[in-house]
Amino acid sequence: MPHAANLRIGRFSETGRVYLITTATPRRKPLFTDFILARLMVRALHECDATGETQTLSYVLMPDHLHWLFELTNGELSDAVKRFKSTSSRWLNATRNTPGAPTWQAGFHDRALRREEDLQAVARYIVANPLRAGLVKRIGDYPHWDAVWL
Repeated sequence: MPHAANLRIGRFSETGRVYLITTATPRRKPLFTDFILARLMVRALHECDATGETQTLSYVLMPDHLHWLFELTNGELSDAVKRFKSTSSRWLNATRNTPGAPTWQAGFHDRALRREEDLQAVARYIVANPLRAGLVKRIGDYPHWDAVWL
């Protein structure tokens, strides 16, 4: 997929850096309107933290994509995202009995945050996504988000 290759141009991993990752389902299929499948994805984020690769600061899992703000604590950025995608896909496919079905598009968009950026403001923007998308009237009504500051 040429577009995915373009997303990798200029990518640089730095341990201790905070990244905002966005990744989507194939053809933006709304897989995560199913509560159980969505919670599996959240569990996979926590699994990345448990392995010591990431420290999640904030996330929101939308019906067809994920925004994930984390500090890369060990290893390479691409490896951490690849491990999340692999783990979450394996769990989702086992639950749905769809072995090998793609859960995520190839590639991902990443943004390394500058040291002086206000992480809480970025997290607020992330968790307000369901509100801006018209999925809920109040942020607290959406079940698939979290931020360490709240």
